[in-house]
Amino acid sequence: MYYENSEINKSFETLKTNCESVMDFLRRELSTIRAGRANPRILDRVTIDYYGARTPLQHMANISVPDARTLLISLWDTSKIREVVKAINEVDATLNPSDDGKAIRIIFPLLNEERRKELVKNVRKETENAKVGVRNHRRDCLEMLKRIKKDSNISEDMMSSVEDDVQRIVDSYNIMIEKITADKEKEILEI
Repeated sequence: MYYENSEINKSFETLKTNCESVMDFLRRELSTIRAGRANPRILDRVTIDYYGARTPLQHMANISVPDARTLLISLWDTSKIREVVKAINEVDATLNPSDDGKAIRIIFPLLNEERRKELVKNVRKETENAKVGVRNHRRDCLEMLKRIKKDSNISEDMMSSVEDDVQRIVDSYNIMIEKITADKEKEILEI
């Protein structure tokens, strides 16, 4: 969709950019919800005080997945193992890391039905937050378009067409959100 009014086109681009940032945030949040499988992304929020600076774990260790239910964290500076274990427990107390003095292992137990349902609820909560974000960006875009209409000579028909295009963009992002959610729910519920 392209309009001769550059301000309208700019408002569409802003809406798309903002919705993409909502999608990126949703993907990051869902990647941290564990689904019974080892996924190094769940450690993205772990930071350690490393010689006076908060450092992400992945910047000070090699994180590997030796099998489907185990994460192996090999620190480059093994003197920080205790601090890393503590930081992992602070981020997610259910992870239960164990160390042998050289490396840290996190073994993911199989999820029971109750825990799976709880995780699905968390996924749906994040999904709803993303949809609210998209709706907020739609509202901001429509307000911007109303100001443009007020300042320019835009007909009611054209404004109606523009609003329909905004809704089409929002609908497409909502469909993508639902797809991402369905994939994550399937991953969680898969035994």
